[in-house]
Amino acid sequence: MGNKEQIRIGKIVHDRRKLLGVNQQTLSELAGVGINTLLAIERGEGNPQLSTLLAILDTLGLKIDINLKTMTYETV
Repeated sequence: MGNKEQIRIGKIVHDRRKLLGVNQQTLSELAGVGINTLLAIERGEGNPQLSTLLAILDTLGLKIDINLKTMTYETV
């Protein structure tokens, strides 16, 4: 993930958590991730494993869509 994406995801996680009235400690426990990991994600820092990010998003009722680029290969 690039820095812009990390910051954007962190803001989405933070805003959703606040909207739901859940504190960071509770979210980290419900999602099964460390508090320091959650704090880093909300700050747009670090590079969490996809499974960690998915656990947090799922706990918040969010999902992430992944679009794969179509690659073309030339044969020689």
